[in-house]
Amino acid sequence: MSVTTADQAAPAALLQAAPLLAIRGLQVEYQSGTTAVGGVDLTLHAGEIVALVGESGSGKTTLARSVLGLLPASARISGRIDFDGTDLASLSEKEFCRIRGRRIGLVPQDPGASLDPVRTIGSQVAEVFRLHQDGRRRSRRELRAEVVRLLTLVGIDRPEERLRQYPHELSGGLKQRVLIAIAFSLHPQVLIADEPTSALDVTVQRTVLEVFDRLAKEYGTAVIFVTHDLAVATDHADRIVVMRGGSVREDRGVDQILARPEDEYTVRLLEEAAPARAAVPAASVAASTSSDYALEARDLVKVFDRGGTNRAVDAVSFGVRPGTTFSLVGESGSGKSTTARMLMRLLDPTEGTVLVDGRDVTGLDGRGKRELWRTLQLVYQNPDSALDPRLRIRDIVAEPIANFRLGGRAGQQERVSELLEQVNLPARVASARPMELSGGQRQRVAIARALAAGAKTLVLDEALSALDVLTQAQILALLEELQRELGLTYLFISHDLHVVERISHEVGVMRRGRLVESGPTASIFGNPQHDYTRRLLDSNPGHRLRALAASTK
Repeated sequence: MSVTTADQAAPAALLQAAPLLAIRGLQVEYQSGTTAVGGVDLTLHAGEIVALVGESGSGKTTLARSVLGLLPASARISGRIDFDGTDLASLSEKEFCRIRGRRIGLVPQDPGASLDPVRTIGSQVAEVFRLHQDGRRRSRRELRAEVVRLLTLVGIDRPEERLRQYPHELSGGLKQRVLIAIAFSLHPQVLIADEPTSALDVTVQRTVLEVFDRLAKEYGTAVIFVTHDLAVATDHADRIVVMRGGSVREDRGVDQILARPEDEYTVRLLEEAAPARAAVPAASVAASTSSDYALEARDLVKVFDRGGTNRAVDAVSFGVRPGTTFSLVGESGSGKSTTARMLMRLLDPTEGTVLVDGRDVTGLDGRGKRELWRTLQLVYQNPDSALDPRLRIRDIVAEPIANFRLGGRAGQQERVSELLEQVNLPARVASARPMELSGGQRQRVAIARALAAGAKTLVLDEALSALDVLTQAQILALLEELQRELGLTYLFISHDLHVVERISHEVGVMRRGRLVESGPTASIFGNPQHDYTRRLLDSNPGHRLRALAASTK
């Protein structure tokens, strides 16, 4: 149910008009008996941005896909989805094709997977006009001019040059803006954006979201913004719809949600999303006084072109003290992941030295790297692609133990049980397969596997970016607990500055391959010295949340 009171963030005049989209009693069930959405009511007005927020499995994506007519064949849908006088729930696929893309557009989550890698940007944007004929034929010159106009509209620089480029030549933010241009090309009345910024750094994220703000304001486009990031939602939405377990817990204006959340689940979401620095564990504070490093980069350089002009990493030096967390932050292409891959010895540096526990490991061969990886392990961004879907969890976790021949089979199974307990997974998970687990559970399995052979240092590359805030909080608490109990050292790479502020003892800021600033977390966030660091922090979402937190102190 939509609440339309005077203090709601969306303009009052806008809400007095008849809704463009009215969902009544929507229910989506699967043949397995699972109810993904149960009896949801929701309205959307022209020019309004409504954020659907909630944890994984809350039903927000299923709700969005119902509006798009993109549910799987196994889904049974009931209720009404009234869109400008048409009940979308009753349409056939052929009828939906006349609406989808033309009147209701979609901006998907992963621009890398959504753009054809072997076709130019210009041809992919132009294809929309060939697929949706509007009764007029455009000449090549007219088509080119329209594509350039669209790329300009979404803030893409040098649009004429971009026409000839391929997706791999664009950054993540530019690719996402191309998808927005495609979705908006036919001026749809409704845009559905499904986690469109979850993989983007904060500066690019802010630019992309400003495009949605402008489209809603200038063109009257209604936006359904699906996100697990409440900080982003509070900055850009008019209304927030909180979902859990397939139902709507709250549906109110942003100011109302922030000032007077009514549902306990909303309160929990706000508590986790509100920026708050966690206390540094005492053991880690003591360890941080050590002059030795568990992991150290000395003047690391990585050049990918023969001419030596493309320095992806340029003379980067820093050290991670035992038992502490050092985070690398920076926008896409800053060199964070390339630096991490060199430290992991997955990539050879062009110049410089990598030291692990004071030992130079820069020149290790295959056998030496294998031994190194017993103590130095990587936790990937996406556990879905990191875990073999064919294997049971006990076999996934036991694989490193078997590869390093650490004990007999009985000892291996005992070690697996111990590891699952360490990452707070129930014993029954051992017989499950990855697809049977939640995203947070899969990431716990990935951490358990990383620790299986006795690793003392973990490199976590965007390991929390795909998780909702509550699951993120659980994994962060787990990492802090493991660090206290096992004395683990973390190199943490993330574009989420809220997460970085909570977990880090020290932070390094990278830009264009260089480390422009580093120091204790409190100093970086409280008194940044470099202009780029200040710009990065200014782009950090959650301005309304920070204002609320400051007013309640």
